[in-house]
Amino acid sequence: MATVFDVAAYILSKKGLMTVMKLQKLVYYAQAWSLVWDEKPLFRNRIEAWANGPVSPTLYRAHRGHFMIKHIPDGNKASLSKKEEETIDAVLVHYGNKPSQWLVDLTHSEKPWIDARKGLGPGERGCTEITHSAMAEYYSAL
Repeated sequence: MATVFDVAAYILSKKGLMTVMKLQKLVYYAQAWSLVWDEKPLFRNRIEAWANGPVSPTLYRAHRGHFMIKHIPDGNKASLSKKEEETIDAVLVHYGNKPSQWLVDLTHSEKPWIDARKGLGPGERGCTEITHSAMAEYYSAL
């Protein structure tokens, strides 16, 4: 199975330089839509409901302190299957040209993030996981 780094490396190879916030949201949507379309996760790494939207803590540790990113040293896009690449490509067609803040606002309006943030105020730190089942249930209904 691919890792979050492999998915991030593939996204960056397709879209180039972007904010780390945008990369996090694209990784999230790639995972969510893989759960719906392919009925399996792209990667095992956890995604949490942070104040600025869904975040993979594992990926965050790799780019912490940066605003922009163009390369993930630990990522190997070649470890993705053709089907996984097609899923990510479809996500990039829909979400890839959207600004970071647009993606943040979108995730903040969606049930998986909202439910995982229950009991937390705006801007308050939280580390509740956005589960695969929450993503699959929500996005399959769209």
